[in-house]
Amino acid sequence: MRKMTKKDVKEVLNILTEFYPDAKAELDFTNPFELLIATILSAQCTDVQVNKTTAILFKDYKNPENFIKLDEKQLGEMIHSCGFYNTKAKNILATCYILLEKHGGMVPNNKEELMDLPGVGRKTANVVVSNAFGTPAIAVDTHVFRVSNRIGLASSTNVDSTEEDLMDIIDKPMWSKAHHLLIFHGRRVCKARKPLCHQCPLTEYCLYYKSGVKK
Repeated sequence: MRKMTKKDVKEVLNILTEFYPDAKAELDFTNPFELLIATILSAQCTDVQVNKTTAILFKDYKNPENFIKLDEKQLGEMIHSCGFYNTKAKNILATCYILLEKHGGMVPNNKEELMDLPGVGRKTANVVVSNAFGTPAIAVDTHVFRVSNRIGLASSTNVDSTEEDLMDIIDKPMWSKAHHLLIFHGRRVCKARKPLCHQCPLTEYCLYYKSGVKK
């Protein structure tokens, strides 16, 4: 599927901005460390469930020093509802030790150092630098990947190439905002199995819709 023109992309983002004026990160956090932990927990889990878990977890465990008082089994029990809890507990504790040993207990503000942490891939690193530090970035999760390739903002079969497509066609100051807009649209309208095209404000531009797939 071909991609939209840059002019069309700007119109699409303007429309989505009007459609979702409150688009923002839906994970609850008060500092970069909480966002990092919440994003690690969000792998294969909904933001709603993560927020329920961290609402309890962050009451007593607010920083790396607090977390390393736990062992993997104890932490795993606390985050059980987020799925893959054994792996996530192992990665979170390993990350906390590295933050203390190499970064003075602080979360690094660049993608390269973030991606050196256990359980932190490119998507998680982009989420943290964008939402915690205000650095323009596009985190390509399942919603961003689906929506951007479906409607024509990108034309790729993998997340890395999709990120490159989006960074190329979207003006840098809009990267972080576009990330949230695409997630909102993917969760509310452009759903995976049954996109709600009759509710979509983008049919005039959407290449998927215009290709006749929905007709």
